[in-house]
Amino acid sequence: MEYAKQKLHEEKVFKDPVHRYVHVRDRVIWDLIGTKEFQRLRRIRQLGTTYLTFHGAEHSRFNHSLGVYEIIRRIVDDVFAGRPEWNQDDRLLSLCAALLHDLGHGPFSHSFEKVFHLDHEHFTQAIILGDTEVNEVLRKVGPDFPKHVAEVIAKTYKNKLVVSLISSQIDADRMDYLQRDAYFTGVSYGHFDMERILRVMRPREDQVVIKQSGMHAVEDYIMSRYQMYWQVYFHPVTRSAEVILTKILHRAKELHEEFYSFKLDPVHFYSLFEEEVSLQDYLKLDEAVIMYYFQIWQEEEDPILRDLCERFMNRNLFKYVEFDPAKEYKKHSELEVLFKKAGIDPDYYLVVDSSSDLPYDFYRPGEEEERLPIHLLMRNDELRELSRQSDIVDSISGKRRTDHKLYYPVDLLYDESTKKNIKRQIRTILELT
Repeated sequence: MEYAKQKLHEEKVFKDPVHRYVHVRDRVIWDLIGTKEFQRLRRIRQLGTTYLTFHGAEHSRFNHSLGVYEIIRRIVDDVFAGRPEWNQDDRLLSLCAALLHDLGHGPFSHSFEKVFHLDHEHFTQAIILGDTEVNEVLRKVGPDFPKHVAEVIAKTYKNKLVVSLISSQIDADRMDYLQRDAYFTGVSYGHFDMERILRVMRPREDQVVIKQSGMHAVEDYIMSRYQMYWQVYFHPVTRSAEVILTKILHRAKELHEEFYSFKLDPVHFYSLFEEEVSLQDYLKLDEAVIMYYFQIWQEEEDPILRDLCERFMNRNLFKYVEFDPAKEYKKHSELEVLFKKAGIDPDYYLVVDSSSDLPYDFYRPGEEEERLPIHLLMRNDELRELSRQSDIVDSISGKRRTDHKLYYPVDLLYDESTKKNIKRQIRTILELT
């Protein structure tokens, strides 16, 4: 039997706290899970530094990837199978793209991407198309199969329906991470009726649509996403940890550029510092490697790198105040001057961090990041954009919410062994008691 159609002799299952079980019958999927590139995802947390705020958030991108696969498996095997709009030939492609969609994420992914100008989607495609175990498995399906999987993840595949299953405003990726992240953080915000949404999903030529009767379940899903972003993903304490993590990476890179002599050569960082990261170098990176360096750097001679690493490892995070850059830029400039006078480097210890989210949007031709809207399938077979039918969704459509915080090390500001008067001035401006 050809490899693409091979089934395991006995179904394999992964016990899962969100979906109860993840079911695997396809030999291709089982072989992909066993590759070293996919197993690497066990060593990368799904939520980065969020574990420093919500102590249960230790789950990995491996968990999440299996979850997205399971949702797609249920859609294509239970909901879409037999419907004329669905091409069964795309089944295995959809399953593989779902399983591998996060393959290129690195340790503390978003911080690393910002500092070292990386793109996890680029590395996902590089792993799928490169000299890897994953590519070897996919090529056994067909010579062009790795290319098609990469195209689905890049959103360039010709069948937009397959793309929308993995990446849209109501896709398997979001449906898994909202529930999974809510479960592991212990919050109630991310829960919604996924069973209902799956039952009312229907395939159309270029996207998944939702039966009109499922509108309220979709409203609940969108509001769950909104709440998760502001209560969990953009939590100010998590952002404080992100700020320190980012500053550690910036400091290490700056020291490297100044030919600083590290006590332990940061060999895993060299290609990052030079911004010439090969796929081989990238795949050696995981959070255990990064945390090892942070542990070692707590004993470095450089006082800034040492202090930032001690803060991160021991959760001595920066405090914050609300900050409006448009109105308070003079205050920020004044604080920068005072920080320098106090001997506290404002580049590393006075940080404005902004978070922004657009919970739902509809198609606006010509705009950046055009978003395909969620369409409802009406009883007369007409399609209507969700916000035209839902007052709840209409109230938040196209409305970007942005939040700014100013982060600083409160312990240094209360240390009056040096520059006592200047630090008191800083505390007055920050309205600290």
